[in-house]
Amino acid sequence: MLHNTLSEPLSFAEVQRPSLRHATRIAIKENGRILFIAPDGVLMVRAQGNYVLLQCESGSFLLHESMSAMAEKLEPYGFVRIHRSALVNRSCVEEIRPYMKGLWRLRLRDGKEFTVTRTYRKNLKSLAELWLSKDTFLGG
Repeated sequence: MLHNTLSEPLSFAEVQRPSLRHATRIAIKENGRILFIAPDGVLMVRAQGNYVLLQCESGSFLLHESMSAMAEKLEPYGFVRIHRSALVNRSCVEEIRPYMKGLWRLRLRDGKEFTVTRTYRKNLKSLAELWLSKDTFLGG
């Protein structure tokens, strides 16, 4: 439900919905302060035990969050799951290529490479809006 007047406050649930969010930054609470990071400045998210490591161009941040929750929160900002323990920002992906039978290698703009597991291979299609090739996507 959208509100037409400024006098009616939005509920917490309404503010959290991506369609109503106008922010282009991610807020991270660290050491009693809140840092704002542009989504395109985040390269990837990796699982580390009960935490996730948000790897940014400006540094890394350890957050107490599950990978599933992070995947859900970051999906509207172009993040794609490539492994049960890794999400990548699709705007940071420079190349994907065959690796071993059924596996793919993905290279980010910072040069780091990651294996895309069979389970998440289907997510690679979302890395581009348009695929130009006479071959089928990723060989089938």
